[in-house]
Amino acid sequence: MTVTEVLQIVDNLVFKHTGNHLTDLQISAIKGIWDGKLYSEIADEFDYGENYIGNISRDLYKILSKELGEEVTKTNFCWSIERIANSFNPQLVGIGIKNNINWCPNNKDTQKIEVNKEDKSQQKTTYTNLNQSPKITHFYGRNNELSTLSAWIENPSTRLISILGISGIGKTTLIKHFIDTHPLHFDAIIWKNLKLSNSLNSILTEIITEINVNIQNINTNKLLKQTLELFNQKRCLIILDNLEEIFTPQQYAGKYQPEHQNYQTFLQMITAIEHQSCVILISQEKCQELISLDDELYPIHSLELSGLGNAATEILKNQRLQNQEHWLNLINLYETHPRYLQYISILIKDVFQGEIAEFIQENNLILTEDIKSNILLTWERLTNIEKQTLLKISQNDQPLSREEIKKLLSLSSLEIINSIQSLTRRFLLSKSENDERLFHLTPVLREYLKNVC
Repeated sequence: MTVTEVLQIVDNLVFKHTGNHLTDLQISAIKGIWDGKLYSEIADEFDYGENYIGNISRDLYKILSKELGEEVTKTNFCWSIERIANSFNPQLVGIGIKNNINWCPNNKDTQKIEVNKEDKSQQKTTYTNLNQSPKITHFYGRNNELSTLSAWIENPSTRLISILGISGIGKTTLIKHFIDTHPLHFDAIIWKNLKLSNSLNSILTEIITEINVNIQNINTNKLLKQTLELFNQKRCLIILDNLEEIFTPQQYAGKYQPEHQNYQTFLQMITAIEHQSCVILISQEKCQELISLDDELYPIHSLELSGLGNAATEILKNQRLQNQEHWLNLINLYETHPRYLQYISILIKDVFQGEIAEFIQENNLILTEDIKSNILLTWERLTNIEKQTLLKISQNDQPLSREEIKKLLSLSSLEIINSIQSLTRRFLLSKSENDERLFHLTPVLREYLKNVC
């Protein structure tokens, strides 16, 4: 049985299940598995991480298991495909393959496979530069968010995706985990951290030269035009992390610094001009221009992250904390916020010997120095009016309406309206679930404002 026949069978089953044909990387993984190679060997051959290849393969096994009605693993993959081929079920596999096929050998040194050289030579290699992205060692939950991202990114018409939320909520972790574990059909994937370099001209120059290594002339006056032409010629995925770095501190959310005004044109053109690429923005603040765009008319999406929910228990489990019956109390106390829970778990291990029950007996929402430092970075970006608004709201335990907030402050209606809007765009002020006319603070932020500011 040739590897081409194997790919035909698997591609048909995957298409039946997902509506999508095999990606180039999935094809490479299948060829390696059929050849008896280890995940590490496949990864080395195509310059990917071993875990990445393993995850791609396991996703395929799950699809095949569901379609075939039996468990498919790396161990029995070859045997399962041989059995399907020998069963000659055209309705199932969609192609006609003759019976009496040799069994799949296990030894890669003795295995003889007929490789379609033309297919191999045409195989597409993705240029990947994730040097400015973090290494993810732990990831918890977010299954719904991952599914949503997958649907958006697999749609070739998607041009722009915003991942938004307060500091430490897991925005960067979500995107990096997604890239590490999902096969992506792009010609190039590039990650840029705006804390390291936030000049748009420098970033676009690097992108152009990295993807088109043979380019002879880059016109700095036409960088945007050359970039859009590149995005039209090749399917690129560009991640811009820490977008808030280009916004002006001590002004309302999402206002560009003067030297970064060209981002406004860049992002507008990304949504308006026809091309085949996608840009992902990761930010603690909403970008003003994109808020006004109608996502029914423009190919854009926005995902606002909240806490981890029940998946937050995995953080406590990973830290080996005691008193599991108190886990939920601790998780709710810190709003299922992953970074807060990580910090407080370390405190409980260091001071309370891992006993959550003893920590709960303190009967206080304790803010570690790490949590305070995390909030301080955001606090320092606020306008004086925003700070006044938050401090007054923090003195009330119940959610407040705009009119009630107005009575607490000696500010004009316009100042209060702008302040409330900016604070919601920073994810520091939220609407009440029961009544959208009411606004409230998270318990952690309220505690910070009461005792620190």
